Amino acid sequence: MDFLASDLVDAHEATVHACTVQFRQFGAKSRFHGPVRTLKTLEDNALLRQIISSPGNGSVLVVDGEGSLRCALLGDMMAGIAVQNGWAGLILWAAVRDTVALANLDIGIKALGTNPVKSRKTGYGTADIPVRFGDVTFRPGDWVYSDEDGLIVSPTALF
Repeated sequence: MDFLASDLVDAHEATVHACTVQFRQFGAKSRFHGPVRTLKTLEDNALLRQIISSPGNGSVLVVDGEGSLRCALLGDMMAGIAVQNGWAGLILWAAVRDTVALANLDIGIKALGTNPVKSRKTGYGTADIPVRFGDVTFRPGDWVYSDEDGLIVSPTALF
């Protein structure tokens, strides 16, 4: 189903929350939605790779990368893995790289910016916990809706 985040806010303003982070769009899908999975990490993408290597089943992975722009948590190879495994989207409070290739992948990707430097791969991080940025708490099982105007979070599916 096609949607506009602004229409969803208008219809459900008592229950949805808008993220105030001004993300950039990188994937080929500018509109995406799905149930939330979460990851908290800092400049390390080993756990991110492990998660997106499992079936996504239309979920959106929300990554709290602590807003770091010192390296990229995601590039084209890992985003391709997410596409192959059925993830609807990736939202990274962090940086990405390989943006020309990301733009051609059939997935929604939002991130703060870019950096060509790759991240560490030690396995640092915690998955499936509440994470908070942009005045919103993202909890596993919430629903996220992302479009050209931003993203909103709901405790339940809106359609």
